[in-house]
Amino acid sequence: MINATARVMEFMPTICQEITDPEGLQNCLALRQEVFVAEQSIPLSLEMDGQDADARHFALKEGDKVIATCRVRRMGIAAKIERMAVQKNYRRQGIGRELMKYVLQQLTGPGDIKLLKLSSQADAVPFYEQLNFKKRGPEYMDAGIPHYDMTREL
Repeated sequence: MINATARVMEFMPTICQEITDPEGLQNCLALRQEVFVAEQSIPLSLEMDGQDADARHFALKEGDKVIATCRVRRMGIAAKIERMAVQKNYRRQGIGRELMKYVLQQLTGPGDIKLLKLSSQADAVPFYEQLNFKKRGPEYMDAGIPHYDMTREL
């Protein structure tokens, strides 16, 4: 006889938000360092590129914990989505998609942004294609990792 026990998993509520306070930004930067520097061996000098002060930062939080983050920089009539990172044990659960949908909603309202851009790691291309981004140009190496430029017109 199999003893089947029902496991009830409790999930903390999640919230997507723009990060505007210094502590929230530090939490986003810490997650980026965990993902890009510790996991992917990207040099800290490349990850911390001096562009954060000129960017909008977004996070998906579970309770007070940042579990996904990205930044967005304006480039004329375009907005470039960068540094998309999801904490390792939350990947492949729709967390990245939830954050991206929120960010896209924030960027596609009334305004002068006509084009969204990003640089996708090659293995993440299908994720962005599901969000209506299209590859532009050939594969190239960035920080030792294959990438593609991708865009989405508004």
